[in-house]
Formats: sequence, C-alpha cells, structure tokens
Amino acid sequence: MEKIKLNIEGMSCQHCVASVKGAVSALDGVQSVDVSLENKSAQIEYDPSKVQIEKIKKQIEEQGFETLQ
Repeated sequence: MEKIKLNIEGMSCQHCVASVKGAVSALDGVQSVDVSLENKSAQIEYDPSKVQIEKIKKQIEEQGFETLQ
C-alpha cells in the first residue's frame, strides 16, 4: 500500500467532501480516503498494482474538482 496527499480545488461544503470520498472509495485498490474541506485535500491509501494515481485524479475531476499534487 502507498499513501498520497492530493490538494483539491473547488470543494466548498460537506456535500463536496462526500462526493470526492464516495467516488475515490469506489475505485478498486483504494484502501482508505480521508477528505478535508478545511485543508482542501485528500489523503488516500491505495494499492498501486490495482489503481494508478492518474485514475484517482480523473475520478476526482469527474466530480467537478481540480486536483493538484
């Protein structure tokens, strides 16, 4: 397992947090997701043999947010 912190622009409420968390959690290989509205970031623990960082970012961007690393 590896951990990554992604900065996320565009989140403004708890609904945004839930959208990001739900979308990323649904990916095969993602172990845990901790999304912080206050820090505008997500801490993600994932299995790199099952899911790539680019796929995680794409999933967040499909929810309408921008990812920065």
